[in-house]
Amino acid sequence: MTSVSTCLWFDKDAEAAVRLYVSLVPDSRIDHIQRAPGPWPGGETGEPILIVFTLGGQSFQALNGGMSVDYGTAASISVSCRDQAEVDRLWSALTAEGGAEIACGWLRDRWGVPWQIVPERLPRLLADRDPNVAARVFTAMQGMVKLDVAALERAAAGGEPTP
Repeated sequence: MTSVSTCLWFDKDAEAAVRLYVSLVPDSRIDHIQRAPGPWPGGETGEPILIVFTLGGQSFQALNGGMSVDYGTAASISVSCRDQAEVDRLWSALTAEGGAEIACGWLRDRWGVPWQIVPERLPRLLADRDPNVAARVFTAMQGMVKLDVAALERAAAGGEPTP
């Protein structure tokens, strides 16, 4: 059977990144660490070169490529969060130690990997049968950096989206 896995490129910090990721997202684990059998252009014998891991039930790989790369924003890891507390927890952990906020629920972790931290309530509000509700929620979302569930719900109800 063919399998598909997203591979993330790191300079030399793949193991540290993966350990953080699996500690934050439920249904996650490190499945295998392939260590270099000899010296290589990016490192020494015994250092991790490829880590196979599961993140939120999805298959991923992390490769130590021996040089930094720019991820851009064409792809990201998107996490659907059950509530504001989960949004806040992930946001804080992923922006810590050099991570950066972007906009509309997007951030970069300290390795430059882009993430979307999205409350599960948002897609339902954006799909509301009333186009005015969806439009208000969409407008409110565009003014946010970290998504705020209460403010999105206020916008849906026709109230002011900001606290």
